[in-house]
Amino acid sequence: MSEKFSRRKFLKSAVFSASIPALLSVCGRPGEDNQNVKGELHLGLVTYNLARDWDIDTIIKNCTETKFEGVELRTTHAHKVEVELNSARRKEVGKKFEDSSVRLLSLGSAFEYHSDDPDVLRKNIEGTKEYAILARDVGAEGVKVRPNGLMVKKGIPEEKILEQIGKSLKEVGEFARDYGIEIRLEVHGRDTSRLPRIKKIMDYADCDNVFVCWNSNANDLLDEGLEANFNLVKSKIHFAHITELWNEKYPYRKLFQLLINSGYNGYCCAEIPASNDPIRLMRYYRALFLAYQNLL
Repeated sequence: MSEKFSRRKFLKSAVFSASIPALLSVCGRPGEDNQNVKGELHLGLVTYNLARDWDIDTIIKNCTETKFEGVELRTTHAHKVEVELNSARRKEVGKKFEDSSVRLLSLGSAFEYHSDDPDVLRKNIEGTKEYAILARDVGAEGVKVRPNGLMVKKGIPEEKILEQIGKSLKEVGEFARDYGIEIRLEVHGRDTSRLPRIKKIMDYADCDNVFVCWNSNANDLLDEGLEANFNLVKSKIHFAHITELWNEKYPYRKLFQLLINSGYNGYCCAEIPASNDPIRLMRYYRALFLAYQNLL
């Protein structure tokens, strides 16, 4: 074929194909407990720190050179993929990724839904909706949002805040579905990153377009431990952030095994500090990422 066939175009068109149920029965969905299907992990990059000062061309160039397969673009950073972009610029951003080997996986927003101020809460909800449209326009697959706290210091019951976060997620998830965009809840916040609380939030959300972005926090090891916490949300995990793979305090090999055994076919995106030699760092990071899986 002379015309380049885009994986992204195929995936989006395939959603409407009658053959999808059969495909999923063989391949599985990310996060599903497929007893006879092993998942496959792919490496991506979160631009939060390492790539915060790179423009789109640099991101694609560096990820291509180091064989990082996808990227989550953090909003408010130098790449400037924001709602202020006009239609032409949105198409330009999308085409740059479409013409490359690097997938635009997600827009990493900082929208959150715990505020006790109704105006602040509504601003975050409506902002998420705007970025869902932007994500569609630039060819991204999802928008990352987060919980970021509880209001217990103000005397508000914890359960009420978890319910508020969940119902806000339901609203934005249902809105984003119409644009083919997933809403991904990052396991985030000093108090809200505890997995039993994330599970409650997801239960309140009760939306088939709201998913979990695993975030590789120290809190993952609390309560009954990594595996028990993972199992609380494994059917909802559609994305993962990973940090310093050399950190022996976090059991990355165990996490990778859990993801693979759950049938997760998706991305683990490196969220790592900036470096004066980013290409070298990314090459070493990918080598360790692959080595950990080879040891499983």
